Amino acid sequence: MDRRVLFASLILLAGGATGVGVALFAFVGIDDAAVESEVVWETEPVAGDDGSGAVVATMDGDSLVLQSTVEDGERAVRATAVGGDVEWRTPLSAVGPPGATGGDAADGGASDGDPPDVSDLASGTLDGDPVVAFTTESGSLVVLDAADGATRFTVDLGDPGGLRPAIGDLTGDGRAEVAAATADGRVVAVDGAGDTVFETTLDASVDRRPLIADFEAEDGGEAARGVAIATVGDEGATVRLLDANGDPRWTATPAVTPLTWTAADTPDGPVLALGGTNGNLQTIALADGSGRFEVGLQDLPIAVGDASPGRIHVGGAGSVWAVDLRDGDIAWKQQYGGDTRVNAPGVADVAGTGEPGPVAMNRGGEVLAMNANGEVIAQGNVGAAVVYAGPLFADVTGDGTDEVLVVTEDGRIVAFDD
Repeated sequence: MDRRVLFASLILLAGGATGVGVALFAFVGIDDAAVESEVVWETEPVAGDDGSGAVVATMDGDSLVLQSTVEDGERAVRATAVGGDVEWRTPLSAVGPPGATGGDAADGGASDGDPPDVSDLASGTLDGDPVVAFTTESGSLVVLDAADGATRFTVDLGDPGGLRPAIGDLTGDGRAEVAAATADGRVVAVDGAGDTVFETTLDASVDRRPLIADFEAEDGGEAARGVAIATVGDEGATVRLLDANGDPRWTATPAVTPLTWTAADTPDGPVLALGGTNGNLQTIALADGSGRFEVGLQDLPIAVGDASPGRIHVGGAGSVWAVDLRDGDIAWKQQYGGDTRVNAPGVADVAGTGEPGPVAMNRGGEVLAMNANGEVIAQGNVGAAVVYAGPLFADVTGDGTDEVLVVTEDGRIVAFDD
């Protein structure tokens, strides 16, 4: 069957002073010739997380899926290798108190009552070593070596935690730092050894994960670096970009209350892309906090995902949107799975063509891999499962091309090959 591409005009209703405008987009149909992805391996269910907190860490070409789990009544982080074998498991009881360093991965016993909660995980590299970071509900930032689960360091945040930390080059010295925020508005950044870079307390609560923006300067301009923090107070939402000293580079009042957000580069400089609770997508310039554009996607809610060159990809109510990061024009819309909510899309070269494309996962367990034009190149299904997570990527077949990994609500890891 020939690929069906339907073109339509979408009238985006003005949102008062927000200036939501008019756009032309391509509605891209699903071709019957799209490849049906094959499940190459999957793990048994494991309790402790709904799947949205899992990440991938890669060491010397070998990938591990890192999850927060509850096993034998105890909270732990565990690493699953390609094929499904568990490489290591670090119970929270083995991490040690704030200030501890160099702890070894070990099995811990059951705890009394419900095991403590931890945040979603973040993966990155500190001083050349792959790491996984998270915060605890009691108020600690924990960083483990991804290779073996040993404790790299723990830091007392001073207030209850629970927000996913961020890893990136905050200072511009080529070495990454870790930033964490508490719900009460305390923000802490530390270096690769756990030493404090800055500490500051804001005058509002924080309920979104912090972002580290670490874009390089272009054409002699100033690098866009800092920790982006979204707070919500009595007068609405505020976005701040903190510098390496913890001082605000700028403070902005966005037109939307961010539900999800990410940092992305554009031809006109890097931006923060905010997915509003009202279904609108807004971008804010990282250079000065000025608003770039706001566009209504006619879906509610929306989940801001990964960017590819010049575009940001957004999950909606049964739809995936590609939005031009320069002017907010909608490049295309792909619809699948009825009105089932689509999680934040990822971007990877799963076809091995050298051209990354978006990959989406909806709550019903349906996977859709697309090219840059929104045309479907592969699709699959995890079966009877609920999925809250966006897709993860790793080379699970050894062919040099990324495959799609999905973590379901019950903790199963499912690996797809096109």
